[in-house]
Amino acid sequence: MRLERSRRSEHVEDRRGMGLPRSVRIGGAGGIGLLLLVVLAVALGVDPSAVLEQMGESPSATAPSEQPGGTATAPDSVRNFVSAVLAETEDVWSEVFRSAGRTYDPPRLVLFTGAVESACGIAQSAVGPFYCPLDRKVYLDYGFFKDLERLGASGDFAEAYVIAHEVGHHVQTLLGVTERLHSLQAKGSPEERNALSVRFELQADCLAGIWAHRADRARQILEAGDVEEGLNAASAVGDDRIQRRTRGQVVPDSFTHGSSAQRTHWFSRGLRSGEPGVCDMSSLSP
Repeated sequence: MRLERSRRSEHVEDRRGMGLPRSVRIGGAGGIGLLLLVVLAVALGVDPSAVLEQMGESPSATAPSEQPGGTATAPDSVRNFVSAVLAETEDVWSEVFRSAGRTYDPPRLVLFTGAVESACGIAQSAVGPFYCPLDRKVYLDYGFFKDLERLGASGDFAEAYVIAHEVGHHVQTLLGVTERLHSLQAKGSPEERNALSVRFELQADCLAGIWAHRADRARQILEAGDVEEGLNAASAVGDDRIQRRTRGQVVPDSFTHGSSAQRTHWFSRGLRSGEPGVCDMSSLSP
């Protein structure tokens, strides 16, 4: 990718090496279990703060003091790359929203190592990159990309695709799609909730493609091989490919993000068009 001329976003929050407050538990009721409970509460339309209070995990009681991403004391290629990609997403979506008569409020991106506390709970690196709609932040442990390489996807545009996908979830939140998803999931069966989740994730893939198309059209950021890197990444994180690798079998009814073919299709759809309408943002329905 050509990011030399890209500006750097000021919305990167660097928590690498900060750790967690001593009062926060990673195991038991905390950690991944807490994150999943809070996410489930959001999906079912329940106030997540009520869940946290009942578990004695009020965010105000355990949250570390807010630390804005400071200025690195030495050149930091990770932060430099992430802030450049985030700035590109800000420029693209600001223009898209402006053309629709709206204002784009960009998310913050939190870099962390090991584990992190968000408004959605405590997450360890194994969760992978995620977006929390409760605090409107993208969370990323850069070590995830080593796992992506092991899945056969590497390269700077593969990494940019992952960031753009999570920013796509932020766009969905601003447009009210996330709230609509949670409302519909609260009424559905587990299979219906999974199917809605798949459509939601594929839409974020499409939005990532929209970003790449528009950023390249405006600033020529793509180089030879970049599109292939993005498609490899979309394919690598397909539910069928991950299930085959981890379980030895594929169970389509349990998909939550979509198959490799679906993910590459929707990313390509956005990438070819560059028009948000091709992502069918208003079609999320039972």
